[in-house]
Amino acid sequence: MKVKIIAHTPEPEKVIAMAAKLCYSPVGVCEIEKDLTEEKVDKFLNMLISMGHESPIEHVSFTFAVEGISRACSHQLVRHRLASYSQQSQRYVKLEQFEYIIPKEIESIPEAKKVFIEAMEKDQKDYDKLVDILFNKHFNDLINEGKEEAKAKKDAEKKAIEDARYVFPNACETKIVFTMNVRSLYNFIEHRSCERAQWEIRDLSIQMLKELRKISPILFNKKGPKCVGGPCPEGKMTCGKIVEIREKFKNL
Repeated sequence: MKVKIIAHTPEPEKVIAMAAKLCYSPVGVCEIEKDLTEEKVDKFLNMLISMGHESPIEHVSFTFAVEGISRACSHQLVRHRLASYSQQSQRYVKLEQFEYIIPKEIESIPEAKKVFIEAMEKDQKDYDKLVDILFNKHFNDLINEGKEEAKAKKDAEKKAIEDARYVFPNACETKIVFTMNVRSLYNFIEHRSCERAQWEIRDLSIQMLKELRKISPILFNKKGPKCVGGPCPEGKMTCGKIVEIREKFKNL
């Protein structure tokens, strides 16, 4: 899994501080900015976050490029609707040799890993067969309709891979670029870095949090699952490791 922040709002913490201060100031943003030192930004944002005043943090966004996650993981990711997504298309990209993600538990058991890899190899073979069968059908149809050969080949391949992709599994590797504002990121991290989240999206959440802390430590140093800053909300389904989890995210 590769996680990289490829863009973000410049001076994110300063932007939030200016936006929040404007709500209570008789002067404009230019005057507010003149008086904003790093120390004042730090103090004000910590106060803002502790109060739970989150609307100003929507002014700042981060754009991530992620590779090496499964389609199962990306399906969970896009359920976070207050975000923008651009994902590698299986309709337009022919997967000559698709990459796949092996779950950790399967990886750890040789017998299970063998069965899993055999299933992935069969998926690739079936995909290739379907592409060939569908391509020949569509190509002949298009030629009979009077299309030029080069155009017929291009259109036939697109039609073929569009339907052949249905044979691919949830394990199929994907690449995605997405943008979230800080408020959405708080929600994502609180839910997906929890021990009850599925392992892959939990790993993604934690890697994202590490990258965010490098750029905006004031905004993200105290973030993690909900139990990091308060009681566990999971009730009887709690993992029971609140002390361990708090220490883990403190030293992330």
